[in-house]
Amino acid sequence: MEKSRKTDRRTRYTRQTIKDIFLEELKIKSYSKITVTEICKKAEMNRGTFYLHYYDIDDVLNEILDDFLSDTSSVLDHVLCPYKLSCTYPFCEKIRSSPHYQVLFFDDVTSARMLEKLCNLGKENFVTRLMKNSLLTFEQAEAVFYFQMNGCLAINRMMLKNQCTDWGKIQQTIDQFIRAGLENFLIQDQREDFS
Repeated sequence: MEKSRKTDRRTRYTRQTIKDIFLEELKIKSYSKITVTEICKKAEMNRGTFYLHYYDIDDVLNEILDDFLSDTSSVLDHVLCPYKLSCTYPFCEKIRSSPHYQVLFFDDVTSARMLEKLCNLGKENFVTRLMKNSLLTFEQAEAVFYFQMNGCLAINRMMLKNQCTDWGKIQQTIDQFIRAGLENFLIQDQREDFS
């Protein structure tokens, strides 16, 4: 039992070290330029140790994105929350409170992969709920979803790049805009069921 605890702790430490070095490298070079050799050299480990934990660099990125996106709420739960005065979207909160992960927004490959994962996490729920409570077709609801997700990624990237100090106010403005747009499509007598 004690040996497996040490192994688990050592494994977690090694995996975290690899992910931390990956994120540090991403600050100075593009995703496509990061190599297993560089990560191993900076981590002072051999390639065999790396491959014991990860299949390749893509595998490292996937785990980082899974960690980062693990407890985000759905888009609809954030934007259409009539019972709360101030709604927060954990994804945005994580971005602000996790400077370590912010570098993911500035690389074209990592930001596209993050958007893809976010879309995979929320698309089915969003499209299903929007279609159930509106007269939109699947294609229309899906288009609204992708429009919103791409816009949110662009706004977050811009706010990080400009080191925005009034994130909350901008978030409220965008939320109000999205909420008004979505409510335009809702069937009025079913609005309570939507949120």
